[in-house]
Amino acid sequence: MENINKYFELADHFRLEGSVEAASPLGMGHINDSFFIKTKEVDAPDYLLQRINHSIFKDVEMLQNNILHVTNHIRKKLQERGEPDIGRKALTIIPAKDGKLYHFDGENYWRLYLFISGGKSYDSITPELAYEAGKAFGEFQYYLSDIPEKIGETIPDFHNMEFRLKQFREALANDAAGRVGSNRDMIREIEDRSEEMCKAERLGREGKLPKRINHCDTKVNNVLFDNTGRLLCVVDLDTVMPGYVLSDFGDFIRTGANTGAEDDADLSQVSVNLAVFESYARGYAKTAKHFLLPVEIENLPFGAKLLTYMQTVRFFTDYLNGDTYYKIHFPEHNLQRTKAQLKLLQDLEKNEGKMKEMIKKAFQQD
Repeated sequence: MENINKYFELADHFRLEGSVEAASPLGMGHINDSFFIKTKEVDAPDYLLQRINHSIFKDVEMLQNNILHVTNHIRKKLQERGEPDIGRKALTIIPAKDGKLYHFDGENYWRLYLFISGGKSYDSITPELAYEAGKAFGEFQYYLSDIPEKIGETIPDFHNMEFRLKQFREALANDAAGRVGSNRDMIREIEDRSEEMCKAERLGREGKLPKRINHCDTKVNNVLFDNTGRLLCVVDLDTVMPGYVLSDFGDFIRTGANTGAEDDADLSQVSVNLAVFESYARGYAKTAKHFLLPVEIENLPFGAKLLTYMQTVRFFTDYLNGDTYYKIHFPEHNLQRTKAQLKLLQDLEKNEGKMKEMIKKAFQQD
């Protein structure tokens, strides 16, 4: 157990109001470690201290500048709309005493946010919650559709399907774990879809599909609500970067509209929850219809297939490489994940016509 007193000292490197009274671990983040920093004074805010995962986010300066530009732009949009309580509807970065947006302690990079009191997130999904999440991510993209600052790629090629297939084919050629020979059927499933799944990159090169500022991790637990269930803000902005909106839409459907688990061993449990899909589409379209191009709207169901296929490829690539990237809990875990994602993809393919009708109806609503 780490000495909690060191978080007092770390917080003191930032321009906080008040004096630190207590520090405690907060949540179970997969990427960054978070700590709640409580101040003594009644009129002083509390804070969220985070250790940035430098092994994933190599350019901390760019990462923090991205977040500053994004949160400042969202705050400006909220002010223009006359929104109350803006301090709880946009994240606020607290700079370090040396003026930087982070503190480096010689080993780790740290950052500090204002703590948003009374906020809560959800891990499970309902159609009602999907609707609210759709509104949240649609508004998020809309607010950032005219951001003047350049936003950098915090993880290069993160949602680039051509790049992911290149990694997959390198894994096939290397066969580091000797697993290629016994998985020919899965290889064929991936290769049979490879040309279709690179459609976004082709449309982008043809100048038909624009890149916009995406969240790139559109899970329901990255939306913060108040105690009445009303939207506060979108959080976890580390992966905010340029991309195709199909990716953001598709990633929510992949994670939120799956009736099974991401690594479900019982494939009969895995399918697309069309009620969640329809609700998310309605919420998303409320704002997204004001800025998306017809080609983007038309390809949103493809986005659901694309991100599910991409994750199938990524899990299987790691399996072929000998499980070097994703944490596994048993020897065939990545293969089980691959099969579960492929089953979801197959169900999305089967229901594509219904999804297209739902998108069409959602974007025609008042």
